[in-house]
Amino acid sequence: MQVFPALSRRPLVGLCALLIVAAPVAADGPTKSRPNLLVIETDEHHYGTLSCYGGEIVETPHIDSLAKEGARCTSFYASTPVCSPSRAALVSGRYPQNTSVVTNNIPLDDKIITFAELLRRRGYATGYAGKWHLDGDGKPQWAPKRRFGFDDNRFMFNRGHWKKLEDTETGPRVASRRGGKPSYGVEGADKRSFTTDWLTDKAIEFVRRNRERPFCYVLSLPDPHGPNTVRPPYDTMYANVDVPIPATLKKSAAETPGWAKPAGKLNARALRRLMPAYFGMVKCIDDNVGRLLAVLREGGTLDHTVVVFTSDHGDLCGEHGRLNKGVPYEGSARVPFLLRYPSKVKAATEIREALSSVDFLPTVLSLMGADVPDGVEGRDASELFTAHRPSSWRDVTFLRSTPGNIWVCAVSDRYKLVFSKNDRPWLFDLETDPQERRNRFSDPGSRAVVRQLAADLAAYGARTGDTHCEDPKIRAEIAAAAK
Repeated sequence: MQVFPALSRRPLVGLCALLIVAAPVAADGPTKSRPNLLVIETDEHHYGTLSCYGGEIVETPHIDSLAKEGARCTSFYASTPVCSPSRAALVSGRYPQNTSVVTNNIPLDDKIITFAELLRRRGYATGYAGKWHLDGDGKPQWAPKRRFGFDDNRFMFNRGHWKKLEDTETGPRVASRRGGKPSYGVEGADKRSFTTDWLTDKAIEFVRRNRERPFCYVLSLPDPHGPNTVRPPYDTMYANVDVPIPATLKKSAAETPGWAKPAGKLNARALRRLMPAYFGMVKCIDDNVGRLLAVLREGGTLDHTVVVFTSDHGDLCGEHGRLNKGVPYEGSARVPFLLRYPSKVKAATEIREALSSVDFLPTVLSLMGADVPDGVEGRDASELFTAHRPSSWRDVTFLRSTPGNIWVCAVSDRYKLVFSKNDRPWLFDLETDPQERRNRFSDPGSRAVVRQLAADLAAYGARTGDTHCEDPKIRAEIAAAAK
């Protein structure tokens, strides 16, 4: 039994300017020229746990419906596979180094204009519920004062992976308490108080309240990020499942880059203990996506809504002897990205070209008929979603690390080229080596691919001011590879 077979990439069968307050456009109901936007973003989510990406443990029919009725990206990446930088790139269309958010817990630059602010200026009702992680150290820090275009941010919290939330007379709070302080406890959580359910309830309330005008809403779920706990019945739903053990859990030193040494002594026994609750969290997410889609459908607004499902980054879930994220391996950096909008995107569309978080803003705004402002660094990939691949399109996107273990990466649908301070360059062929075990950088047959991706990476570094590309070792290796 496999849970992450989607390492195969074949199709499955079946703005940086000062904030200027503009008068909103007069509002009316959603139309083709002003459709709604609903973004559902999970946290630390391995794409291979979704059945539309080949997962065989958890059935995810509601999330799968977005792929069946819309588009599925096979090669969508976090611009930096860590929470805050990835989120900053998604809301701004700018690479992390140009948002100020190069690692976790750094406040988003005040000058950044988000997609929510741009839509708010067009008369959209805007809101956000769930984890934000772009306002510094505050934890949980409800309703940050800097809203960045999200007018209704009452249920936005800055940090934390809380399992149980509640409403009080003074506003929302973490319901699980230890020593008078909020805790990650899940005890007593039910379908009203468990965080995934509670936040979905807030999204449903917003959708119902704003049916008569176009809206933009983000539902940011802090699961399936650890701690790996979930409410009943999901806590025992996968207790007896045969947890797949990744073939790369144990591998040789020759197969392991210097930027990805295993952390600790992770073993199969630990994975069998950790993964059932992870699967349960994914199932709970899918059930709540179903609730939200049903509300859009019953209100007659589903087909007038651009629905996006994605995650801020992945979770290795034991692959390469690691948990969590932060490295350019597929399980860490590649994320699910599904988009349903039947007015422009045909059912069962497959997009294999490599895209990343920075491409979200220009692509989605273009699909919605909204102008994309100057200064956005991501590419407008809307023609890929409407099945019209531009002849000039380059199948490549770029990833960068947080400070410390510095690496930069150019990735296409098939190849991934990584330069780092801590090792020689690595090239992966994701078609012939989906487990990313063999370095093909020096293979004679790889020379043309290395040259092109290195040239792409050099141009990216110069264009975006990526200081990682200016590290003396990395700069020299990129220049040599591009010759």
